[in-house]
Amino acid sequence: APLQSRTKAGVMSVREGKGGKTARTPLRETSLTPLESRKRLRRHGRPRIHRIKRGWVWNQFFVLEEYMGSEPQYVGKLHTDMDLGDNAVKYTLSGEGAGPIFTIDQITGDIHALVGLDREEKSFYTLRAQAVDMHTGVPLEPESEFIIKVQDINDNEPRFPDGPYSASVPEMSPTGTYVTQVTATDADDPTYGNSARIVYSILHGQPYFSVDPKTGVIRTALANMDREVKGEYQVLLQAKDMGGQLGGLASTTTINITLSDVNDNPPRFAKSIFHLRVPESALVGSAVGRIRAHDLDAGSNAEVDYAIVPGDEGNMFDIISDGQTQEGVVVLKKPLDYETKKSYTFKVEASNIQLDPRFLHLGPFKDSATVKVNVLDMDEPPVFTKPSYSMDVYEDTPPGTIIGSVTAHDLDASSSAVRYSLEWHTESDSCFDVDTIEGTISTNEYLDRETAVQHNITVVATKVNNPLMSTKVSVTVSVLDVNEFPPELAVPSDTFVCENSRVGQVIQTVSAVDMDLPPVGQRFFFKSPKELRNRNFTVRDFGNNTAGIVTRRSGFQRRLQDAYVLPVVVEDSGYPAQSSTATLTIRVCSCEAGGSLLTCSAEAVFLPVGLSTGALMAILLCVALLIVMAALYMGQRRNKEKETLMTSKEDIRDNVIHYDDEGGGEADTRAFDMG
Repeated sequence: APLQSRTKAGVMSVREGKGGKTARTPLRETSLTPLESRKRLRRHGRPRIHRIKRGWVWNQFFVLEEYMGSEPQYVGKLHTDMDLGDNAVKYTLSGEGAGPIFTIDQITGDIHALVGLDREEKSFYTLRAQAVDMHTGVPLEPESEFIIKVQDINDNEPRFPDGPYSASVPEMSPTGTYVTQVTATDADDPTYGNSARIVYSILHGQPYFSVDPKTGVIRTALANMDREVKGEYQVLLQAKDMGGQLGGLASTTTINITLSDVNDNPPRFAKSIFHLRVPESALVGSAVGRIRAHDLDAGSNAEVDYAIVPGDEGNMFDIISDGQTQEGVVVLKKPLDYETKKSYTFKVEASNIQLDPRFLHLGPFKDSATVKVNVLDMDEPPVFTKPSYSMDVYEDTPPGTIIGSVTAHDLDASSSAVRYSLEWHTESDSCFDVDTIEGTISTNEYLDRETAVQHNITVVATKVNNPLMSTKVSVTVSVLDVNEFPPELAVPSDTFVCENSRVGQVIQTVSAVDMDLPPVGQRFFFKSPKELRNRNFTVRDFGNNTAGIVTRRSGFQRRLQDAYVLPVVVEDSGYPAQSSTATLTIRVCSCEAGGSLLTCSAEAVFLPVGLSTGALMAILLCVALLIVMAALYMGQRRNKEKETLMTSKEDIRDNVIHYDDEGGGEADTRAFDMG
């Protein structure tokens, strides 16, 4: 009964909301300290010792947010068992918001909120309460802490913090393809009621897209949406709290959805034939024109590769794909000539570079068209028959001599006449002149090879009907040396023939030298005089600027005739041709069977080394005999009248002895003394 009485007397009133609902909670019992017991006994005038249980009366307090009433909002009541209602207990309040926000009636312990509170700014306040003696101010209870919670109401609508949104999804996607996910936030208390329970719905954007009401995931609701038909969609999405029930707060956001491209369209030419024109003077590598195949796709799916179909007349051109404009640039591959061919026709194929295997069933991803290129006739300068000309002229050629000619033609359809002129660069160019009509080049003065070996002149050909059209050609004039000196034999003027020589044997090889230039490339010709026929020897031209002395008979005998004379004519290939005649003395000698020389009727220089003393005495005796015979011959000649040595050419021929022994050639070093 005493406990029930204390519980009934010590209660706390808490008003929740505007209805003023009262909740009753039991007291907490705590033991009093000796000091507290004494104070309580004195206050009630009871001298006896009695144990008193402490009893603050409260629980957690609540206050509604956004209170709009004219009076302060009642929060709750603080009460202690020591308050007997005689106004002897004073209640105090401290902590967060004590004073400006919360106030307490010091006598009754009633707590009021003076201002409207916002839970989203601060959801609870921590305060401290104490009961003290009204007269002495001595605390009757220890200071205790309690919390006032701000109770949530649905005063915040859902918000999309990142809206508006942008998303993309590939075109031609199947139904249910994920697009994006949006999330709305609600500042209300998610743990209290349905104030923060959000439901999503689409207000605009159906039947193309759908949204999950709980997660906010947006998916495609219609299959095979084509970007080329419609590429952008705008979806209006709503987020509503209170679980979407009537009275809930809502907000909307916009989602811009773009269909990304896939390669589902092939390139297509707008027309089947393209006409291009190019001047015949266009340079190789220059652009002739552009063609384009349109692809409805975008980005890399619209990249087009162009190629000329082999065959036809496309070998004159090439085509390059322009990655910026997706055009095909037709480029000249070879030079054009209007007079040769006036037009070219070929086919060009356009195809996608990147293919999507999912759409290959839609057909071939390529197209073709015909290109016709017309060549335009241009007024071109004359064209020389050669890229350059070379001419030769001998020095000391008389002025006015024509040394050559150049020829140029107008290849255009007008076929204009051409006039020639010289372009002077140096003073030496004045040595030449050109016929303006015929193009013949002649000398103006004598040329000296020692002054200038070569002249470079420039001839200009100009069209008569258009003097602005001209072309130039280089002419090289080489001054040739005049053949002033005759060639001469380069071997000794005498040789020998063995008595045992055979017919047709080469006994000596001869060559020639010439003082004229150039020494390289000269050609010498060897022969015997036509007016003299030698029965013993002849000259055979080997063709390599050498010749051989060949025997025409055999049976040479030194005792019958010890020496023969052979005239040799040598002629060069210069202009004018020069020639000379040299006399070759051929002595008859005694030789061994192999062709080695033993003895001759001439000087002893031809004798081999190591002869015996008797042989030398015999040779000296022969020489002395020859001297005596020569002296007798000269004495007889002085007594005779002057007359010809021979009465006829037949007498000369009778003195020629046939010699037919074959010599040893260049390797036969034993036939004569190398010293």
